[in-house]
Amino acid sequence: MLKITGSKKNIENCEFVSFITDLLKSDEIQNLKNFKHHIKTTRFQHSLNVSYYNYIVCKKLRWDFVSAARAGILHDLYFYETAEYVGEVRHNKNHPVVALQNAEKFGLNLLEKDIITKHMFPCTLKLPKYKETFVIIVVDKFCAIMEFLAKKSCPKKI
Repeated sequence: MLKITGSKKNIENCEFVSFITDLLKSDEIQNLKNFKHHIKTTRFQHSLNVSYYNYIVCKKLRWDFVSAARAGILHDLYFYETAEYVGEVRHNKNHPVVALQNAEKFGLNLLEKDIITKHMFPCTLKLPKYKETFVIIVVDKFCAIMEFLAKKSCPKKI
């Protein structure tokens, strides 16, 4: 885990971790380590990256950074390989619904639900209700691009 050494960055990292510790301890979240995501990383690492950057952006803007961090770790909570997905609805439209169903056991608020279900906008077509949801739309795409371009898994690890 992270150490508090007195620097602002380390203190913020400890604060961030404190908001998602209960989620990180769950078997469901740990199971995401078993699924490849964006070719060079795992779904766990991607979700952690999205969660962290949601937290940073929303905190800087003085928005609900706790819900943003929690929804970020839960936004891709589905348990199948994306490449093997077969369904009537395209994966990009379907997985937010599946992720929400899987995440509901963690007691979500309305903002977290909106973030999870609409993080794939405009693919999902439903307009986000909250400003924090727009953050994940951008952050998720940014992380996906960075993960795809990375030589190894993304460096942000907890």
